[in-house]
Amino acid sequence: MQFHHYGYVSGDPRRQPAAGTGVDRPEQLPDEVDVLIVGTGPAGMIMAAQLAQFPGIRTRIIERRPGRLEIGHADGIQARSVETFQAFGFADRITAEAYRITEMAFWKPDPKRPEHIIRSARTPDDPEDISEFPHLIVNQARVLDYLAEAALNGPARIRPDFGVAFNGLTIDGDGDGDYPVSVSLRMNADTDAERERTVRARYVVGCDGARSAVRSAIGCTLTGDQANHAWGVMDVLAKTDFPDIRTKCAIQSHAGGSILLIPREGGHLFRMYVDLGEVPADGNSAVSKTSIEQIIDKANDILSPYTLDVKNVAWHSVYEVGHRLTDRFDDVEDPASGRLPRVFITGDACHTHSAKAGQGMNVSMQDGFNLAWKLGHVLCGVAPERLLSTYSAERQTVAKNLIDFDKQWSAMMAKRPEEFEDPGELEAFYARTIEFPAGFMTEYTPSLITHDAEHQALATGFPIGKRFKSAMVSRVCDGNPLQLGHQAKADGRWRLYVFADAASPESDSKTRRLAEWLAHSPDSPLNAALPGSTWVDWFDVKVIYPSAHHEVDITAVPAVFKPAVGPFGLTNLENVFATSSDADIFAARDIGATGALVVVRPDQYVAQVLPLTATDTLARFFSALLKLEKCNS
Repeated sequence: MQFHHYGYVSGDPRRQPAAGTGVDRPEQLPDEVDVLIVGTGPAGMIMAAQLAQFPGIRTRIIERRPGRLEIGHADGIQARSVETFQAFGFADRITAEAYRITEMAFWKPDPKRPEHIIRSARTPDDPEDISEFPHLIVNQARVLDYLAEAALNGPARIRPDFGVAFNGLTIDGDGDGDYPVSVSLRMNADTDAERERTVRARYVVGCDGARSAVRSAIGCTLTGDQANHAWGVMDVLAKTDFPDIRTKCAIQSHAGGSILLIPREGGHLFRMYVDLGEVPADGNSAVSKTSIEQIIDKANDILSPYTLDVKNVAWHSVYEVGHRLTDRFDDVEDPASGRLPRVFITGDACHTHSAKAGQGMNVSMQDGFNLAWKLGHVLCGVAPERLLSTYSAERQTVAKNLIDFDKQWSAMMAKRPEEFEDPGELEAFYARTIEFPAGFMTEYTPSLITHDAEHQALATGFPIGKRFKSAMVSRVCDGNPLQLGHQAKADGRWRLYVFADAASPESDSKTRRLAEWLAHSPDSPLNAALPGSTWVDWFDVKVIYPSAHHEVDITAVPAVFKPAVGPFGLTNLENVFATSSDADIFAARDIGATGALVVVRPDQYVAQVLPLTATDTLARFFSALLKLEKCNS
């Protein structure tokens, strides 16, 4: 963490200096805003946290509730989300208070006594070691707290406007003009002091859940299947003799039904998804009226010969599994029209599915992360407005894949034990598909911001379109072993990772010639900034040498890898790395002696892999994408 480059800091270094709209931020919602976020769920709050890094943008986030969420229904935090939290600065803290899943146990009917269950298998949660980050369980409310802290600590000082309800919106003409979206709101919602108010916005983002009013306002509908299967879910404290009560379990019983058991953070508390069986297709079912006592009785039937004596119920609900998706995630009905989006929807507003795969909160946050930096770049004048069209194109595909996966997982969890052809089918599916729910199967296709795979062979360990997978390196200036990917913050910058072709920076190498081009060529994206902006506002350039850190003469490293930062022009020595004594990142990511340039998007996905000599390709990529201007004051 760097924080003294603007002068000595004695307070919390996570609290950045206020700037732009964060200075004397008005308490009252202004008449005009650049971005209006509707809803403080996971997607909305991660958008606020990211846009807080763009203090030149007037961002407000509204929430109908009078205050923060106290009891969240989502609780599963996949490894990709924890990786994202690292970029926002709180992965370590949330991991410390969470429950960590390391394995899953599978229970099935005892062949000798079918009315009883026995443990049939244990499966590691990450058998392929796909991430250095854990799979966590923690209340959604705490995730929102940490994101709210990141939003408030950012230069824009964003905090929610509570007690404000969304009524509807209209868009002027084709969405042209400075503030083309007129938004009707109810201030002091659901109180005696309620009053109507209109705010005009450049862009509106609906993060308002499965019953999204923003979705309705732009004419989108959720379509798909309503599965005729019901589940009771409860967070409880109980006395039990079930031996795996603190282990994630899939439990199948001949008593008729299944349980998905999820231990919760803090010890003792656990969640059970209890199979309530089929419900009539005509919808004339009393399943929604199932009492907590009935859910507990059903759980005891499934757990036999073990017993569950519930002492306290923190929360419970009954739901039917549904898989629905909107055909678009923005207000553009006909992409061929050339019209650009002004209103977007995220998370449950555009995709719904079961809770048992632990995907809702995780995918919603990635929706918000994907969109927020794009809005930041467009509103700052850094990128053309057509960048915003990539949001719906990218994230709708991810949501479709999620729903397809969840249909399989939900159907398997609802099967009776005797319906499986192979007794080990459920655990085999879980182990085989673990990379998908962990969040690492997302792979964006070629677009304005993702290149083709022409040069993928130069660094096969960094697949284009997938997230940048971290590996250990040594920082040259101090010899500290570090995860390379962990040094990237959610600051809205593009990242250029230069994997050097020469072990020594003194050598006349492709790496040195690339450094000269980046620093001095008029075609370099680093030299495209207009007066008042420096390239370090928009780019983070790092070099990794294929040698031990003590063999790299840092004084000989090209200056572009040691940029001047802050008002004093201090030299940043922390962007120069070498291979770790314990691991060789070049071997781990299959990077050969010719080196490679890996370009990574602000949301941590690999945009392209290039030869160190491919400066023309790099110039074309960014000239089509960026029009750099200052937007940090």
